[in-house]
Amino acid sequence: MKVKYFAWVRERVGKSEETIEPPANVRTVDDLIGWLAQRGETYAHAFETPKVIRAAIDHAHVRPDAIISGAREIAFFPPMTGG
Repeated sequence: MKVKYFAWVRERVGKSEETIEPPANVRTVDDLIGWLAQRGETYAHAFETPKVIRAAIDHAHVRPDAIISGAREIAFFPPMTGG
């Protein structure tokens, strides 16, 4: 699946997107965040406060408990403010 990173999440990870194959036990967005955070220091820094990370699966905003099976693309971004 393709994973995209936006705003300061992208800056901390050091890339805007990548293609990954998470292990079978990674079933939800929350699981994916936890797995990504273990991939190295830059990921750990980007996902150090998972409650503030927002996600979208195939361009639809989702909650952390959303199932990722079958997703073509998952995007991670910080909360957005108006203006």
